[in-house]
Amino acid sequence: MGLGLLWSIIVGIAAGAIAGWLMKGSGFGIIMNLVVGLVGSLLGGWIYGLLGFHTDSILGVLLMSVVGAVVLLWIVSLFTRR
Repeated sequence: MGLGLLWSIIVGIAAGAIAGWLMKGSGFGIIMNLVVGLVGSLLGGWIYGLLGFHTDSILGVLLMSVVGAVVLLWIVSLFTRR
C-alpha cells in the first residue's frame, strides 16, 4: 500500500518546503507547500520511471518528491518571469 495518505501529506509538505527553499529561499506556506510537494511527487515519480529508478524508502521518496517539485517550480518560473 506504500506510505499511506498521512505519510504522503507529510512528505508532500516537506518536499514543497525544501523545493521552495532551494528555488526561492523560502517556502510558500503550508497549503502551497503541500500542493507543490504532492504534484512534485507525481512529477518526480514520472521522471524516476523514465530514468529507470525505483525507491521504497522514505528518504528516497522525499528525494524523488523534491526533484519533482524543483522541476515543477522551474517550469512555473519560465511562465511567470517579469
